[in-house]
Amino acid sequence: MCIRYKKYQIKRWHLEDLNMLILGAREAIFALDLDDITVKKAMVNWSVTNHEQTDCSYKGKDATNDCKNYIRILHKINDGRMYVCGTKAFIPTCDYMVSLIKYYLTLEGKQEDGKGKCPFDPSQRHTSEMVDGVLYSATSFNFMGSEPVMMRSSEESIRTEISSTWLNEPNFIHMAHIREGESNPEGDDDKIYLFFSETAVEYDSYTKMDVSRVARVCKGDLGGQRTLQKKWTSFLKARLDCPVPNKNLPLLVQDVFHLCPSDWSTCVFYAVFTPQLDSSQYSAVCAYKIEDIKSVFSKGKFMAPVTIETSFVKWLMYSGDVPDPRPGACIDNHARDMGFTKSLELPDKTLQFIKDKPLMDQAVKALGEKPLLVKRGAAFTRIVVATATALDGTSHQVMFIGTSKDAFMQISVNYGGEMVIMEEIQLFEPSEPVKILRLSNTKLYVGSDVSVAQLSINECGRYHTCLDCVLARDPYCGWDLNADQCSTINSTHRTSTVIQSLSYGDASQCPQIDDSKSISVSFFHDNTVMLWCQPYSNLAQVQWQLNGQPIKASDTLQILSDSLMIFNASANASGHYTCSSVERNYKTQHVAYDLKMWSESGTTALLHDVKGKKTTLVAMVVVLSLILAMLVIWNLYKGHFPLPFCHRRVKDTENRCEQSLYENQPPEHKIASATVNLNSNNNHVNNQRYSNSRETDRLSTTVGSSGQIMLKYIDDESEI
Repeated sequence: MCIRYKKYQIKRWHLEDLNMLILGAREAIFALDLDDITVKKAMVNWSVTNHEQTDCSYKGKDATNDCKNYIRILHKINDGRMYVCGTKAFIPTCDYMVSLIKYYLTLEGKQEDGKGKCPFDPSQRHTSEMVDGVLYSATSFNFMGSEPVMMRSSEESIRTEISSTWLNEPNFIHMAHIREGESNPEGDDDKIYLFFSETAVEYDSYTKMDVSRVARVCKGDLGGQRTLQKKWTSFLKARLDCPVPNKNLPLLVQDVFHLCPSDWSTCVFYAVFTPQLDSSQYSAVCAYKIEDIKSVFSKGKFMAPVTIETSFVKWLMYSGDVPDPRPGACIDNHARDMGFTKSLELPDKTLQFIKDKPLMDQAVKALGEKPLLVKRGAAFTRIVVATATALDGTSHQVMFIGTSKDAFMQISVNYGGEMVIMEEIQLFEPSEPVKILRLSNTKLYVGSDVSVAQLSINECGRYHTCLDCVLARDPYCGWDLNADQCSTINSTHRTSTVIQSLSYGDASQCPQIDDSKSISVSFFHDNTVMLWCQPYSNLAQVQWQLNGQPIKASDTLQILSDSLMIFNASANASGHYTCSSVERNYKTQHVAYDLKMWSESGTTALLHDVKGKKTTLVAMVVVLSLILAMLVIWNLYKGHFPLPFCHRRVKDTENRCEQSLYENQPPEHKIASATVNLNSNNNHVNNQRYSNSRETDRLSTTVGSSGQIMLKYIDDESEI
């Protein structure tokens, strides 16, 4: 969570304006500088008591790992405080965090029951959203995790039914508040959308099969009067369709990010999906328009359970009459015209229908009815999307995607239906799965189980040449001809002085580079020769030529992504080599080599030359050694150097020896040592990624009585 700094009444500081990054960890909450996360501003400890830890272990949980307080919920509220919840040794508890002094955080101590708000199990997926000071959450309601709920915690507390028809072993992913009630001609209400996966009830299968879902409830829902008392009367759910060719089992949603360019009707949900079976290594990104989701819930048909042969239940499309007002609908103009002003007034017929049949028959189709991106490799874990304005004024959605292996951050952009992967960055060493992504202005914050990283989304300085800048097709960057550098695009740039080509990657306007110079390379017969060539763009195809003719791979020639390898090189390998990259219709030469083999006469002359130089070098070393020995003997004779032993018979020598021994004592050193971190979930090896001039900035230092500098490492971050 990113918050900024502003003054508040009664000398309290508004947390949302403190310009800090708040991280929930194990038994602690950290506040880091939003501009430089290596600077720790504040910290709050929130530990479990020995009694709580013992009780937790008696219930069969691991005392070292499970029976701790993992901070899982961090939300701003309207009065400037933060609402904080933790697992608290399987007794979910919530409290309020305030800042009474600048950069000093503290808990108020007004602890509340966190059941239904925060998970019992720290490893369980959950989601929550703070809407106008009211918490909406989706998690388990009991210690065993067998009662999943979506609930609203307020004076009119309301939740889902404990029924497999509503939620069947769900894995909660994301929650979003969409203000559909604003300027709505139908007088509709705001919605809270929930994305999750669960075991399907509508498929006939011998084994359990999971599907991805989207559900929604109305913000103004108060439950029913008799049926569905204190339960949602507007809970509807539908399957999410993300079609990937040749995949028999549905992909499962792992993370969702919603982007609203203007009003609520323009909102789009971007979701990452992974396969149910680990053997399939494809991940996908699908997008869903809010209007398409709304249409399924407001106009689609329902599914209903049908009992077959007294024991088997099959879900089929419901073809009977649908009550009016429509089950699951919010209180809108149509309901008001019928005399219903709140959900408590809805007829039992409507409420009983939605209680038994909350599942829609129609699935929500992906935008374009196909994925935006399908990629083989490490599974996608998290996604955030930003909008970049190009030089020509067009807007482009940039997707930042975290993966499960190698901690890669993948940056992708869609140009007219063509998905371009601009860059892949390894964030942590050793690798860790990306668990959290947060976007704030031009900064991206990436969290794993034990580390957090900060990236700039418009780092144009990494492109050093015009070709590199333009061919990368980065919507944030363009080549500034006046400054002769790759610069961030802003409203003051003009197309006459800045080069950017996103759709075509055309770098023909770049200044010409003199590629007439060649690098001379010599080799011995039957040796292996490697010629290096690094293209400017990941999308470019590398082409090698020998004396103007294309080179094809063979037993003796191997073309790699960044080099050409020549095995068992002979005289036939000699010649003029050029390496060029081709992207679309643009070709640029990167490097040229003049390769020649050493002749036998040339080799013999070289060996004679080396032998002669070696003889000369040996002679010079002997002469220098003699001169050094004479200097040492002369200094010992004059007493300039201390003798290895001291003769008491010569008082002068004794004093000189004692003085010399004293002067050669080493100066006092203050030894820097690191305290041992007892957190079993920590892995501070990944902090090596900050190996730069500001390495020590990421550690808070205290000087002990012995003069030792004790380094206190930051704990593992679990939520941002």
